[in-house]
Amino acid sequence: MANGSRQAVWEFFGTELKRRREDAGLTQAELGARVFVSGGYIGQFEQAIRKPQLDVAQRIDEVLRTDGFFERLWRKLIKEQQFAEYFAHAAELERLATSMCEWAPAVVPGLLQTPDYARAIYRAANPLSADEWIEEMVRLRMDRAEILKDATRPQYWAVLHETVLRMPVGAAAVMARQLGHIAKGVRSHQVLVQVLPFSAGPHPQMGKMMVLKEFDDAPPTVYTEGVLSGNLLDDPAVVKRVRSDYDLLRAAALSPDASLAMIETAAEDYTRCAGTT
Repeated sequence: MANGSRQAVWEFFGTELKRRREDAGLTQAELGARVFVSGGYIGQFEQAIRKPQLDVAQRIDEVLRTDGFFERLWRKLIKEQQFAEYFAHAAELERLATSMCEWAPAVVPGLLQTPDYARAIYRAANPLSADEWIEEMVRLRMDRAEILKDATRPQYWAVLHETVLRMPVGAAAVMARQLGHIAKGVRSHQVLVQVLPFSAGPHPQMGKMMVLKEFDDAPPTVYTEGVLSGNLLDDPAVVKRVRSDYDLLRAAALSPDASLAMIETAAEDYTRCAGTT
C-alpha cells in the first residue's frame, strides 16, 4: 500500500476513534486505562501517528460498545489491503452506507456481477495473470456483493446504460446468467435498477461511472473512477451537483418495470444465442 493511502486509512480510524470516544464522554487517558494502553497511545491513534493493533481495536469496541466496528475496520482497512489502494476506502464505505445510487455507463456494477462475468472482466484486463490470482479477485468481488443480501443492506439503486446489456462480456451464456441475476435481484426487491436506452441520446456524466453514498451519521460522498485511479469526493457543492445529475439520469431512463422487461428480453436473446453455438 502506498504511504499516502496508508496514512488516509489510519486517519479514518483515528477520526472515528476520537468521535466515538468523545461521544462516550471519555478522555484519552480514561479510554487508555480501560483498554490497557496509555492515554498517549490513544492520542497517537487518533492523530494517525501510530498504527492500531488488533487486540487494542477489539478492546476499544468492548469499552465503547461499537459492536465490532473498530475490529472490522482494522481487518478490512489496516491488516490487509485487499483492494486496489484507490478503491479500498470506497469499499469500506459500502458497508457503512445506508443508500447507494450508482451510474454504470459500460460495465455491470461490481455489486451486481456474477462470478463468470467478473472472471471475464478480470481476464480481459489481465491476460497474463495466473488463474489463482484471477480467482482471488473474483472471490473478493463476490464477498463485496454479500452486503446486498444482508438484512441491514443499504438501499441500492443503479442506472445502467443500455450498452451494459448489449456489450457481450464472456460467452453468450455468461451474459444470459448475468442479466438473469440482475433481474432476480430486482424481482426479489433487493435492488432497484433502471436502464438508460440508446434512444435517450446525450446525458449527464457521459462515460463516467459514479456512486453516490449516503450515511446515517456522516455527510454523503461520491466515488468516481478513472484509469487506475479513484476519487472519493465529499465537498457539499460537488455532491449536490452529482445528485442533480443522477436525478436527470433517472428521469431519462426507462421506468423500473420497462427496464426489467428490457433486461429480461436481452437475457433471453443471449440464451437463444448460447443455444445455437
